[in-house]
Amino acid sequence: MNYFALLMQFLRDRQTFLDEVYKGIKINQKVLAMMVCSTVFLAFYGIIIGLSSSWEQAIASAIKLPALYLITLLICLPTLYFFDVISGSSRTFGQYLALLLAATSVISVMLCAFAPITLFFHLSINDYVFFKLINVLIFAFTGFLGISFFYKGMAAIATFDPELSPHHTSIMRGWLILYGFVGSQLGWSLRPFFGAPNQSFSLFREQESNFYLHVLKVFFQALGLT
Repeated sequence: MNYFALLMQFLRDRQTFLDEVYKGIKINQKVLAMMVCSTVFLAFYGIIIGLSSSWEQAIASAIKLPALYLITLLICLPTLYFFDVISGSSRTFGQYLALLLAATSVISVMLCAFAPITLFFHLSINDYVFFKLINVLIFAFTGFLGISFFYKGMAAIATFDPELSPHHTSIMRGWLILYGFVGSQLGWSLRPFFGAPNQSFSLFREQESNFYLHVLKVFFQALGLT
């Protein structure tokens, strides 16, 4: 099985992919292909951002970045599945998993597309705070693209499910917000991904504050306000 060929087929013809997921065609094959491809691409981007610090950090980030997205998926998927079942959905757990992994694959491909830009900023600007802020923006943008695909995919499949609750769209939007919160906070818990200058390598850091306050702090530092 050529996992990457299947991924490219999905990226070129997403409507066919959604139709096959709705019909339950080769779900296990799709799940495995998307999981393998997203893991490889996320690990590659993890190496790129980790190299800003050290080889140890690059290896750690290559492991932690795929883990971040896959663990977030595992935490949030059961909530989505049971909410949708209560709303009247007849979709299987595997169909939801295939759609979420496809969204993760979109994110991973876009991160790889940004890899040359990330590497350029790493090599040309010796500013840890700015480099971290650029990556926060990249992660936010690629995450938005992945979530948008998932939302549109779920909306397209829902049109074939007349028994769904009229509140299904609101439930889906609420779940996507939850997914974003869980993912960002989990990323904060798994840090560092970049490594800080003048600090020795550490696999994890002590828990303090939260992701959102830290982003505000980094933003103000980049503007020279602190």
